[in-house]
Amino acid sequence: MHVIIPVGGLGTRLRPHTWSKPKPLVTVAGKPILGHVLDHLLSLPLETVVFITGFLGEQIEEYVREHYDLNVRFVEQPEPLGQSHAILQAKGLVEGPTLIVFPDLIFEADLAALAECNADGAIFVKEVEDPRRFGVVVFEDGRITRLVEKPQTPVSRLAVVGIYYLREIQDLFQAIEEQIARDLKKGNEFYLADALQLMIDAGRRFVWLPVSVWEDCGTVEALLATNRYLLSRQQQSVTTNVQANAVIIPPVVIDPTATVEHSVIGPYVSIGPKANVSHAIITDSIIDEGARITMATLTRSIVGRWADVQGDFMQVNVGDSSQIRFERTDGTARNNK
Repeated sequence: MHVIIPVGGLGTRLRPHTWSKPKPLVTVAGKPILGHVLDHLLSLPLETVVFITGFLGEQIEEYVREHYDLNVRFVEQPEPLGQSHAILQAKGLVEGPTLIVFPDLIFEADLAALAECNADGAIFVKEVEDPRRFGVVVFEDGRITRLVEKPQTPVSRLAVVGIYYLREIQDLFQAIEEQIARDLKKGNEFYLADALQLMIDAGRRFVWLPVSVWEDCGTVEALLATNRYLLSRQQQSVTTNVQANAVIIPPVVIDPTATVEHSVIGPYVSIGPKANVSHAIITDSIIDEGARITMATLTRSIVGRWADVQGDFMQVNVGDSSQIRFERTDGTARNNK
């Protein structure tokens, strides 16, 4: 099985964090989003994994090569012309059965079922209450007939989650080339749904497969919700660097290299490598690598790498290397009193 993972998006809805790192490397539950996705894919007999990079793509390559022993290729998308254009950059690098995964989600699915799939392709879906915010599949007798983007009238409740299987990836490359030649795009982007619809209209048989879990990571609110979900499913992890004068309320994940003292942590908190938390109360938050939290009370917050937060009760969304200090009206720092 080959895998194509487009990782070149700008991640504008997760700024300021995506100014200094690509969206797939934003941390949730103690690990980058991309790490959670790759861990799930390891259950497959992976032959080649192709990453389509863009903004800050060298960080993606560094992370993957450091943490995974995979046969990988990295190809840069020269222009941000959409999903189909990104996937076409993998032409010549893969052939045969291929899985396409957009890494801005956490999912659980029976990927082993793909070995029994005798259709030309499969689209992974999740049933949702309100399909108006999603692309959906319309099917007859188990076969997909249409892909509909954000239907305002109910045509299906099976939302497309961003995982696609092609029995022969060359067929998709040909459809994308036709899509581009016919200039089938929205705005300035070529969307994968239009290329897949060309294949369906040409008689290719597509089926849908379910995911049991679909957690979004595309916004700050969604990322915190996914953090809560993942932490609720794993054991509390506390290290010797958590001092006796700290109170831990599970579920939390604290990296072994982090230091926590004189603080109350949890529930639903992940603290990254080399972070330092002192005299703080933190709930429902993500504290990234090297961040320093001192005399602050944080909730529903994301603190980026090497950021410094000092002060009072806050809800913050702080990017990498930022500094926040709460001061009195007379200009003296409250945390220094």
